Amino acid sequence: MKLATPLETVKERLLKGGALLPDTPENVVEVVGILKSYGVVLGSYWENLIYMAQDQFLVIFPFFKYFNGEITWQKLWRHWNHDRINYEFSEYCMRAMLWHGSPPLDAYLDSPEFAQNAERAIRAKIQGNWLLRILHALFPTFLPEQVKQMVYTSVLGQFWRVMSPLFLDLSDRYDRGEIASIADVVDHIRTGLVNAASQPITYAVKIRGEAYPLVPESAGLNFLTAAAVPYVEAVFFRSFPFMGTVSYNAQAYQIPADQADFNYGALYADPLPIGGAGIPPTLLMQDMRHYLPDYLLARYRQTPRGLGDLRVKICVSFQKAMFCVTTAAMQALAPYPLMSTDPRERAANERYLESWLQRLAESRLLAVQ
Repeated sequence: MKLATPLETVKERLLKGGALLPDTPENVVEVVGILKSYGVVLGSYWENLIYMAQDQFLVIFPFFKYFNGEITWQKLWRHWNHDRINYEFSEYCMRAMLWHGSPPLDAYLDSPEFAQNAERAIRAKIQGNWLLRILHALFPTFLPEQVKQMVYTSVLGQFWRVMSPLFLDLSDRYDRGEIASIADVVDHIRTGLVNAASQPITYAVKIRGEAYPLVPESAGLNFLTAAAVPYVEAVFFRSFPFMGTVSYNAQAYQIPADQADFNYGALYADPLPIGGAGIPPTLLMQDMRHYLPDYLLARYRQTPRGLGDLRVKICVSFQKAMFCVTTAAMQALAPYPLMSTDPRERAANERYLESWLQRLAESRLLAVQ
């Protein structure tokens, strides 16, 4: 497999312990600063996802799902005035995972065991609700599909519950002078992923005081294979084409017929439309702008446009950070340590990296070099 010269340079850097993103002082400032802001936002996202999975289970019209159980006039005003965290983006990511799937999780969701667990929870929830009982009788697959969506809501919440403190701890270490290079950033993230890899993914709901397990520990699902890897696949690589920018009409041939060919994820998205209506990452950039550290804002102010295109700058920094997260995942999943000098191991690592880099060839990878 022959790589283009710039990609070959990236491969050699990876084999020497480097990252997809070059190691420069400016990149370190951007990546750590944006991950600090992202960690704060993820903290709000995961709390709301877990709340929805637990307390909005099979609520057909969840008008107050973004309020985390606390409904006040002040929160309503902030909601209507758009002065709030945009939880819609976390749901966008959840739906991307649901659409593209998590192989180990989907295998369980298609099992008779899950069907039985879901049916027990559904019957408990709709007890006394004649409308939902009639709906379930007429359309027996509708509510189970809603339960599957709730499972993915919980799984994404559990994934971000690990990543949020991981990013905030990275920022704290940077403030203490312990993080000085992109390699340090990647090592911190990789260590966190490895430490959480075997953490079980479970999900149960309480209905009238009784717990109903939907994803028990016996299902054998863990953080790395059921949540982290599918998240990278669905959100970093595939995602969805932004509505309004391309046609979803099958006859227009503007999007691939096979969802496996989608390349609209965070590593591929053009930052320039950020700030436009209907572009989902705009919501994330809007949220992160509230929590940018002073040193990152100072760097942005030094650029020709200053803070005039702040959301675009945030998006570029965010993509750089996600290339670091991707590097950490590549290192964690590599067949052998990437810096191995053993000829057989190095050959296997080269083949492994070439498959990744071929897939990243059309991403923003070369733009951040």
